[in-house]
Amino acid sequence: MPRVSFSAHLQRHVPTPELEVEAASLREALGKACMDRPRLRGYILDDQGRLRRHVAVYVNGYPVKDRVTLSDRVGPGDEIAVFQALSGG
Repeated sequence: MPRVSFSAHLQRHVPTPELEVEAASLREALGKACMDRPRLRGYILDDQGRLRRHVAVYVNGYPVKDRVTLSDRVGPGDEIAVFQALSGG
């Protein structure tokens, strides 16, 4: 099963442990991770279900390709990392 983890900065707003979810796509994995945490969904997805601009998601160390429909495939053993992107100088 894919493993979903959330950055410490994001967890300051919504405490979320690392999770293993049964999923075949990024959309399915994030949906299951947010199932019991509706506030988390609001932090990472907009009202159309797209990744928010300030959120970065990586699968096995590579940025996701589809930020709109979240169709990137995931499989057993994949690592999904969700970060709140930070900027500034």
